[in-house]
Formats: sequence, C-alpha cells, structure tokens
Amino acid sequence: MPQQKSKDSVRDVIIIGGGIASHTAALYAARANMKPLVIAGIEPDQLSTTSVVENFPGFPEGIQGPDLIQNCKKQAERFGAEYLDGKVESCVQKNNFFEVRVNGKTFLSRTLIIGTGASARTLGIKGEKEYWAKGVSTCAICDAALFRNKTVAVIGGGDSAMEESLALYKFATKIYIVHRRDAFKASKIMQERVLKLKDKIEVIWNAVPVAVQGNGKFVSGVKIQDVNTKQEKVLKVDGMFLAIGHIPNTIIFSKLVKLDEQGYIVTDKRSRTSQDGVYACGDVQDPVFKQAVTSAGTGCQAAIEAERYVEHLKATGDY
Repeated sequence: MPQQKSKDSVRDVIIIGGGIASHTAALYAARANMKPLVIAGIEPDQLSTTSVVENFPGFPEGIQGPDLIQNCKKQAERFGAEYLDGKVESCVQKNNFFEVRVNGKTFLSRTLIIGTGASARTLGIKGEKEYWAKGVSTCAICDAALFRNKTVAVIGGGDSAMEESLALYKFATKIYIVHRRDAFKASKIMQERVLKLKDKIEVIWNAVPVAVQGNGKFVSGVKIQDVNTKQEKVLKVDGMFLAIGHIPNTIIFSKLVKLDEQGYIVTDKRSRTSQDGVYACGDVQDPVFKQAVTSAGTGCQAAIEAERYVEHLKATGDY
C-alpha cells in the first residue's frame, strides 16, 4: 500500500449514517479500539421521527424513538466514537484508501461502513408533514398496536400495502385501502389474503389522498379524490399508513459498490459489499424487513467485519 499519507492521518473506519445501524456499528468499532468517525448527516433518521417504539427488545414499556437513538449514540461515544454532523459530498476509493469529503473537509479511512438508510416515499399532501408520527406512519409492524379498536387508511396497492393491512387487521376495527388504480399490483396470494377479510377491510379503488386532516394533535381524517370523477370525500380515520415504497439513500455510492435494481446496496450475509473494505448495514441494504432490531444486527456485523479486515491489513503489512 502506498505510504504517501501518515498512518495517523488515516482512520481505521468511517461510518456514514445517523440511524440505529450506524450507532450500533460505532459502538462495536469503538469497543474494538478502531476510533470510528461517524458522519451522522443533517436529516433525522426514521427512528428519530417515530413516537413510541414498542418492539425493540429490552424496553417492556416501550421507548421514544428519539430517546432510543440518543441512548445508542451516547453509548458509542462512551467508548470513543467521534461524531460529525454534515452531508457527505463525495465518497471514492483513492490510492487504496477511501476518501470521504464532508463539510469541505476530506477524511481518509481504511474501511467504510455505510448506514445511510432508506427514505419512505411520501405524498407531499397538505397535513402529511404536520401529522407525521401523530397518526401518519410508514410502518404498521411498528405502530399497529397503537391503533387498537381504531379506524385507519392504508395507501398503496403493492405487497407492502397488503402487509401493512394484515398487520393492522389484528388491531384496528376498520381498514380502508386506498389505491389509485382499479386493481392491485401485489402478488395474487397477498391480494387473496387481504380481499377475503371483508369484515374489516374495505378497498377504495381509483382514489388518491389529497389532504390529511386532524384536530391539532392527531389525525382525524383523510380527504381522498376519485381519479376519474375528481369528486372528493373525507374518510374519518385515526391514522394513515403510507405503503408506497422507499428510496434508499445510495446515490453517492453508485460508483463505489454494487446496487440492486431498486438502488439498495447489495451485501452478502456478513454485510460485505462488492468492494473490499466497504460494508453496509440497516435499511440501505434491506428492502425487506426495515426494522430497528435487524438494522442494529447488521450494524454489529459490519463493524466486526471491518475490524477483521483491518487486522488482515496489519497481518499482511498493508496497514
């Protein structure tokens, strides 16, 4: 490996992302004395915009999403993780190092862990942002229990919308599925599971939400519009679940690692990417589960693999 840079100027690991996957990776890397630099970004992660998290192990009464994230960060900092808020401007491999540019400064590292997450697609309609985490959600598996004996609307027509509806079916008394077309695009088996549950589930075809209504604290209704007649009506609901997909935050990594057709980073079972020394964790490489606990697990994997890679460099004299 070229030695044009002093060893002290090159870090063992840089972690990009501010969610629970990145904080977990930072904790493990810091405990391994890798002195990780975590570039946490400037946009809040999904957990930080979530109210009560009831399905993360170890919190029988639940915990506020922002509190869970802050606890994880403090734990990583306790062992020496360094945090930097900023947006990564570029990330490239150069002279056998990884060069990360953020806030106009350049940092070099022997390994990278990418945990930039995936952003849920939103509608951009009136009231959506105002009532985010106050009835507007993108994760029924996370929040369904909060809507016990309540009425909700699920927006979408793919497998995700079917899964959200099935998760809510166990708790809600009434579920409206609002779909902009006259047929679902979900798999047949998923459609069948949902459509047979007519006791609670009602499908509203050829309609789109145009506004979220509320009482100032929580959602109280969703205004929808017929795509053909343009007529509008209000569904009296206590919550709205968006199931219209996610966008992985991977644009700046497209030339560094392999992405799948949806833009997610491709990893093996050990969180390794197509590029040696680069690992990915959390929603940025997970189009299926998207859970805090699975994100934390892959963050752990990524850090352990990064540590092994650095130890390999030391053993071969390439450190």
